[in-house]
Amino acid sequence: MKKTDPRLWMWSEALETLSRAERMHRQIFQPAARPGAGARRAPCWEPPVDMLEDERELLVLAALPGVDPEQISVSIQNGVLVISGERVLPPELRRATIHRMELPQGRFERQLALPPGRYDVTRPRMVNGCLAIVLRKV
Repeated sequence: MKKTDPRLWMWSEALETLSRAERMHRQIFQPAARPGAGARRAPCWEPPVDMLEDERELLVLAALPGVDPEQISVSIQNGVLVISGERVLPPELRRATIHRMELPQGRFERQLALPPGRYDVTRPRMVNGCLAIVLRKV
């Protein structure tokens, strides 16, 4: 292949783009620093969610693998479902050498506008690494 072969150039550009994207991903999802005394940190990531509806309820699934269910808060505020909490690095791993860290750490919050209506949060529970929130239509 010639030095000016477009396939080589395009492959090189694709690899460079992937490398830039991975560097940006690592910068965005760095472990968050601990807050000072009484200070509250702003959320640094949002979990991905699915929202499904039938005639009686809404089901919201938030991907939260590795998050302690005790660190999760679920509420409805002015027609918006608010899911918040924190993923923390386990204490035994704080001194470990990190070879790859793709799951974001620190405070998270996700706000989802709900379809018109009134809802009761009935059964938030962890299922296969996801927080499953059932909102019963009132």
